[in-house]
Amino acid sequence: MSTFAHEHGYEVVVGLEVHAQLATGGKLFAPEPYRFGADPNSLVSIVTSAQPGVLPLLDRAAVELALRVALALDCHIPETSRFDRKHYFYCDLPKGYQITQLFHPYCTGGRVPLADGRAIELERIHIEEDAGKAVHDRGPRTLVDLNRAGVPLIELVTRPDLRSSDDAVQFLESYREILVYTGASDADMEKGNLRCDVNVSVRRPGEPLRTKVELKNLNSLRNVQASIEFEAVRQVEAYEAGTPELVVQETRLFDVERGETRTMRSKEDAHDYRYMPDPDLPPVRVAADELERLRDGLPTLPHVRRANYVERLGLSAYDAGVLTAERAVSDLFDGVVERAGDGAAKQAANWISNQVLGAFADESNALASVADLPFGAAELAELVELVDSGTLHSRGARDVLDKLLTEGGSPTEWVERLNLGAVRDRGALEAWCRTALESNARAVDAVKGGNEKAAGALVGAVMKASGGRADPAEARALLLELIAAS
Repeated sequence: MSTFAHEHGYEVVVGLEVHAQLATGGKLFAPEPYRFGADPNSLVSIVTSAQPGVLPLLDRAAVELALRVALALDCHIPETSRFDRKHYFYCDLPKGYQITQLFHPYCTGGRVPLADGRAIELERIHIEEDAGKAVHDRGPRTLVDLNRAGVPLIELVTRPDLRSSDDAVQFLESYREILVYTGASDADMEKGNLRCDVNVSVRRPGEPLRTKVELKNLNSLRNVQASIEFEAVRQVEAYEAGTPELVVQETRLFDVERGETRTMRSKEDAHDYRYMPDPDLPPVRVAADELERLRDGLPTLPHVRRANYVERLGLSAYDAGVLTAERAVSDLFDGVVERAGDGAAKQAANWISNQVLGAFADESNALASVADLPFGAAELAELVELVDSGTLHSRGARDVLDKLLTEGGSPTEWVERLNLGAVRDRGALEAWCRTALESNARAVDAVKGGNEKAAGALVGAVMKASGGRADPAEARALLLELIAAS
């Protein structure tokens, strides 16, 4: 949040234009595939390179992915949308124009929920094609890679309703989650699959909007935040110094190394691009039954899942956030709770958050995601039920889960193979407790001296002696009873 602006009596006004690459694996109007990291210009057809006489053919899969996002954000989807040509000359755009949607976008309105409970209203989302990539760091030459040219994008435009750099980051985090959950995009900013332009202005509260500046070259959340902070300070300083002419409608680049924005070019208006309807492409029509089919296939969105986990299942906000960070992890958790009941939620959340996700972070194994797990929700639910029924204690459950992570199989079978079944025989428990007392005299003396926390070492000795089959609570109670009687 720009405290500098607020200290001087200004509020920051932010609007975002967010480009997301649709995960079709191909181009919007051309037949070739697309793959990030492919050799330069190895995925370029005669359509993408704009050879004479070629015509575009719309990939309907891109439209379906775009519609999934629109439905998830509760946008208005008209029955018909159209494509337009946006004319400009640059080396990464062989046709001399970009195919986009200005006059009749495929959806308008909608909102993106923020983590703090607010929702940011949208102006529109439209479908367009990406440009190629110009590389300027090879000496005096500029090199062009057209692999990315023609890849399908959706551009989301917010209303100027964000009031800080924190708002902008919250928005992008939430929107990225929704893109990934719906399967529309992997939204990887490092690969350029999610790119953001920011419009920034400042004003006195209640004033009309002042001149806005567009910021580009923002390929990370950190850069989005830093650029807004710098630009807000720059504009406030200009107004306070009586030099408002320093704030003009322009496009500025964010210099990452210096942490500041600098002029790139004056900001164009729509008439500068000579927009016109594309005569080679028919209208895009969306039937009601297609929308219903796509709506029925939408997953429960992450913010809805988080609220459910906290309010219905009693999880902490932190645990709910960990579980919903990836859809596959959340789906695994939901599958366990569906089978084992709401009462299993905290136990399942603990195992998934700690042991399962911990296994993904362990480079010594081959597990990187839920897709790599040799077991599913059914096995994890079975493990929960073994603990709830008293058949297995928590320490033994961790041992079984370790086996499931490495080899898969049935939890019940692992309990039998590892001889981990809970022991309820008091005679056996008392024998383990007496052995623990005899071999841990210092801990016994500490307990007698009033330090009951020292009993933890004794319980650990019992669990070791029993191979994890003793009940820790019962062992602790019996240990204290035996010490008191001695």
